[in-house]
Order: sequence, then structure tokens, then C-alpha cells
Amino acid sequence: MQFKKNIPNAITSLNLISGCVGILFALRGFTELAAMMIVAAALFDFLDGMAARLLHVSSTIGKELDSLSDLVSFGVLPGALVFVMLELRAPVWFYYFALLIPVFSAIRLAKFNLDTRQSESFLGLPVPANALFWVGITYINLMAGETHMNLILKSIVGQPLIIIMLTVFLSLLLVSELPLFSLKFKNLEWGKNQIRYIFLGLAMILLIWLGVSSLPMIIVLYVLLSIFANLKTFKHAD
Repeated sequence: MQFKKNIPNAITSLNLISGCVGILFALRGFTELAAMMIVAAALFDFLDGMAARLLHVSSTIGKELDSLSDLVSFGVLPGALVFVMLELRAPVWFYYFALLIPVFSAIRLAKFNLDTRQSESFLGLPVPANALFWVGITYINLMAGETHMNLILKSIVGQPLIIIMLTVFLSLLLVSELPLFSLKFKNLEWGKNQIRYIFLGLAMILLIWLGVSSLPMIIVLYVLLSIFANLKTFKHAD
């Protein structure tokens, strides 16, 4: 029973290891590998929750370990990626805007752990979504192929001022009260999961079309669909 109870925590630890390895990669200039460590961490973050539900186990230490791992993998690591991007393009004092990401990610995670309103949906952008946004931006700026679309995207999001503006905006979005839908399915009914199916379908199309470069667009799509769903709910309530 003790072994079964620790399986989700072991998977969470793989999330943490991915974040730590990614930070080392970023500091040593292996930016592509660092960005991919966020993707690996996101996979482990998904699997630890799934394992806990399938095994019907949960613990207070598991919840705390999950938050601490997320702070490293989805807070400190994307902050390191943004630091590297600004280091290549901006005056020295601009680099430190990147520190907003781990700071606001920590605040977001602390709020989430104490907020009982976020069991069915989210208030503010989840830290894994923010981290995946920066994976896409990093890929566009540093690793993307020279296709016509990638060149257009790079000309927009490759400017230091744009990177800083995105950093500030997304950091504030992390701690905002904006309601965002969860991707957890309680059943497969279209009526109760319409927004989720639409999002997943459009996200798949973007991924097939643009690959990793589509991640920022997918996160923007997630936010816009959430706002649309909230407006629709508000109109029905009236």
C-alpha cells in the first residue's frame, strides 16, 4: 500500500528533475533541450494527477511536492529561457524582467493551493500553460526553421520590447481573477464539453500546421475561448 501511495510522488519528482535539468541546459546554452524539458515536465505533471486518480491515492505532501516541482519546471525554467532570449538582444538591465516569471508563478501556485474556488476551473493562467507559451516563443526565436511563417512570427516576437511586454502581461495574467476552463472531462458528452472539444480540435490543427511554434497561439486561443465561454454564460444568466 505504501508503494502504491508513492507512485504519484515519484512521477512528480520526474517533473522536478526535468525542471532542474532544463535549467542546467539553459545556463549552458542548450536552449532547445531546455525548452523540451518543459514539455517533459508538463507530461509528468499530467501523469502524476492521472496516477493519483487511477490509484485512488492522495496526500498533503503530494500536493505540496507538486507545487514545488511546478515552481521549478514552470516558473524558474521559463524564466531562464526568457533571460537567455533577452541576453542575446537587449541591454543588460532588461534581462531581469525574466525574474517576474518565477515570482508571479510562485504567487499563482500559493493562491491556487489556498483557493477553494478552483476545483472545477481556474482563476488566472495556470503556470504550465504560461511555461508552454514560452517554449513556443523560445522555439520561434532561437530554433525555428526559416519558413515564411516562422520568419513572420520571429519578426514579431523576437523584439526585446515585445518579449518584455509579454512577460509582464502573462505574469499579471497568472495572478488575475480571469476564469479559465479546465481540460478535465467528467464525461464525453458534447453539450457539457463543447468548449473543450473545440479547443482541442483547433489546437491539434495548429500543432500539425506549425509544430512547436504554434504553442503561443494555442495558449492565446485557450484564453480567448475562456473569455468567450464566460461571456456566453453571463448572457444566459441575464
